[in-house]
Amino acid sequence: MSNLPRSLALAVAIGIFAFDTLSPLRLAIAVLYVIVLLIVAPYFSRRGILITASGCAALTLLSLLLVHGLDFRDTAPIRAAVGLAAIGITTYLVLKNIAANERLGKIQRQRANLARFFSPQLVSELAEMDTPLSVARYQPATVLFVDMVGFTSYCSALPPESVIALLRNLLALLSKSVFSHHGIIDKFLGDGLMAVFGAPFSSPADATNAANCALDMLRSIDEWSEQRLRSGEPAIRVAIGVHYGQIAQGDVGSDSRLELTVVGDTVNIASRVEAFCRTLDAEILVTASFVEALHAEGSSTLATTFADLGSHMLRGRAEPIHLYGMRRPAARHADGYSPDRPRLARTA
Repeated sequence: MSNLPRSLALAVAIGIFAFDTLSPLRLAIAVLYVIVLLIVAPYFSRRGILITASGCAALTLLSLLLVHGLDFRDTAPIRAAVGLAAIGITTYLVLKNIAANERLGKIQRQRANLARFFSPQLVSELAEMDTPLSVARYQPATVLFVDMVGFTSYCSALPPESVIALLRNLLALLSKSVFSHHGIIDKFLGDGLMAVFGAPFSSPADATNAANCALDMLRSIDEWSEQRLRSGEPAIRVAIGVHYGQIAQGDVGSDSRLELTVVGDTVNIASRVEAFCRTLDAEILVTASFVEALHAEGSSTLATTFADLGSHMLRGRAEPIHLYGMRRPAARHADGYSPDRPRLARTA
């Protein structure tokens, strides 16, 4: 608290005390101590408010004793009681207001934290829902992994501030695509992220939204790479892996730190598919179950965007996985960018 409000509150309290003690008027002048509490309310903590209220009450009683001593034959005790009641009620309301502001601040911090992982529309829905998200459950969803290709070698010679700046720009672009297509960010993974479409709430277009998101990511990265090339910086490449299946959703961690996440074989397969992009030199790889989900959602035209690449054995899998995808053009600059690459249209 600055000295000005403190000094003002002290001066007002002294003035009220002098008026209450010296004035011949038989009024409940101690009620004016409410002004002192209102002056300090925006600046003091609970403890400071209680100390101020106690001081005002003490001045009220002191004024009563100085003027009337122990002779309470007139209405002086009633006037003092009215003043004390006003101080008590005002103190209670000020403390309630402080508690309400603290709850509001907590809610705003929670919403800000949710906004890191959920789209603004979904944050509003989550804030109003009654069922806790921590209830573990199975549900179908689409899982998307994306990260930058060659991040380690690219950043090995860069200063730390340049690496962080690159990551901020990269993750900002990827996050925008996820939120624009009704997905959530389960977690950031250094130079990439894991997104889920269909959690915490399923929709009739989860696979469609994921496909459009993947294509939008490529378009955004292409536009960014064009800008970087004009500035004399190398282009950026990303690899995207997508799979559709059952996920387990709930919170994990310890009592001191919990995290809402999705787990299960669907997540593992999506991660392996993204890693296999390097083997097939593909920009996007998706599984057969994901393509089937696109057809089931009525997005057959979108499904034809991904070419059949056959079945492949992925790391850690006992059975081959049928993959579809978009491969990179054979003719590319040494920096990984091809100006002849078909430009991706904006997706709805």
